[in-house]
Amino acid sequence: MPATLLVLLSLSFTCVWSLTLPQLLFRDAKVVVAHFIVGNTYNLTVDNWISDISLASSKGIDGFALNIGSDPWQHARVADAYSAALKTTFKLFLSFDMTSFPCSKPEDAAVLQKYIQDYASHPNQLSSSGKVLVSTFGGEHCTFGSKNVDEGWTSVVRKVGLPLEHFIPSFFIDPVGLSSLSVIDGAFNWRASWPAGNDDITFDPDEEWIRNLGGADYMAGVSPWFFTHYGKTSHNKNFVLRGDDWLVVRRWEVLVENRGKIVIVQIVTWNDFGESSYVGPIEGVQPQSQAWTNGYNNHFDWLDLMSYFIQAFKTGDYPPIVEDRLFMWAKLFPTAAMTLDPVGKPGHADYLQDYLWGVVFLMAPAQVTLACGSHSIPVLLPPGIRGLALPLVSSCNAEGIISRAGVEIVHLRPRNFAFRTTPQAYNYNAFVAASPSSHGTGKLALTPL
Repeated sequence: MPATLLVLLSLSFTCVWSLTLPQLLFRDAKVVVAHFIVGNTYNLTVDNWISDISLASSKGIDGFALNIGSDPWQHARVADAYSAALKTTFKLFLSFDMTSFPCSKPEDAAVLQKYIQDYASHPNQLSSSGKVLVSTFGGEHCTFGSKNVDEGWTSVVRKVGLPLEHFIPSFFIDPVGLSSLSVIDGAFNWRASWPAGNDDITFDPDEEWIRNLGGADYMAGVSPWFFTHYGKTSHNKNFVLRGDDWLVVRRWEVLVENRGKIVIVQIVTWNDFGESSYVGPIEGVQPQSQAWTNGYNNHFDWLDLMSYFIQAFKTGDYPPIVEDRLFMWAKLFPTAAMTLDPVGKPGHADYLQDYLWGVVFLMAPAQVTLACGSHSIPVLLPPGIRGLALPLVSSCNAEGIISRAGVEIVHLRPRNFAFRTTPQAYNYNAFVAASPSSHGTGKLALTPL
């Protein structure tokens, strides 16, 4: 697939890229899942799980990776999730959060093995060739009383009497070390969901993992954003990862292009409010993240945008565009602004520019305008998918317009989408909005799979 075209129309106004939509060659079955943090679900009911499963399914997502921590109450929420999935085709699998579970002693394996045993035969358990899919977040330090990590995890997932497992962990290691792990059936490169520094996203880190896996399954990640703002007396993490230059679309583009090398794509995340990467509803018990999520809308519109690329990843063909849509997002405060926020300025804040990011789907040529206050630039664009960016230079309210032959087709003016130059605290969460679909609110019109 040719690289995405980026045309700078004016350094002081707006820039546009276009996505070419070729027919792709691969026809392998592909799976898309979303990372669901059970630790944020203390007060969720089965009905909440049913609603989330329905929403995810409507966007083409096949299942949830259930990020499970050590809290005893999480057993009940996992049971609710599996119960909610019954009578659907939606799949679930366990992803043990090894930043939460102890794993230095042999007896630490028991709780993980109990989870695996409990759900291995569930009809909604995601499996590979009859083997139960099991994953992790972290765990590269775990020995479970053995002499090394490989033997330690072997004692957990290859225990005699335990159901056969297809083990695809997310270990935060140099990929060269993957070849020495005989226990794994593949690997999930969580960190490749975002650029490593202040650069555009590429598939290069994925390629390095794929080479070192030697033919084992590769699970790729995709994420729209990352901002976390916890002080030293809390979770002690305060930084951003680069989400600029239409990260969510650019990442999906390279995943579709390289789909023959990928078995599963995992969306990071469904509900990590603490790291601002959520695409599902703001519900449950937030992990002390209200300071940067309150007053912001759900990120549903990113999920809707993703649905187009999910279909392309699964089928190998980009669907035809059957309606005009406009998606917009931005952080609401300048990167350079200073505040008295006691947590301090997030690390790598300079990775984020002050732009209103837009993605437009056009059935036919149209004039597209991104605007914020008196600052607006109309651009005449051909049919297809185009990305636009408008610098944000003063306090203003964001809006976008699609017009054709002098007639407004779309006028997106989201409530509370307000860029302000004098913040009271550092908040680099993204405000996300989209024009409604003529095929139902929040549903991008697609041809059937």
